[in-house]
Amino acid sequence: MDISGRHEEADEYLMVAAAVAATIDSNRLRDVGGMGFATAHGQPTLENTLSVSVDAVSALPIVPPGPVVAERGEFYEEPAIGIDPAFESGFKYVESIAERKTVEVAHHAAYAARELLL
Repeated sequence: MDISGRHEEADEYLMVAAAVAATIDSNRLRDVGGMGFATAHGQPTLENTLSVSVDAVSALPIVPPGPVVAERGEFYEEPAIGIDPAFESGFKYVESIAERKTVEVAHHAAYAARELLL
């Protein structure tokens, strides 16, 4: 998952979170099974970024059984163990090439959705 829009524009915030359900192996993104999106207008605090992220994961057509994966900076470098309870399927930071590529898909989706909403 990835969040776009942590900065203020025209005196307001618009964060867009994109969650990508993907099948991967260690090096390759094999399949994208669906995407979920959520928006938030609050300031980009840890609480608000977690909330919009949980909403994006919940919007997936089918929530995969594996953990939610994000870049380390997505939740202000908080330890993964502190983020994990927010997600039913668990949480971890990017470890493999395929996970990084999946997060890149989420990044492009979140950025594009935000641009369409502005």
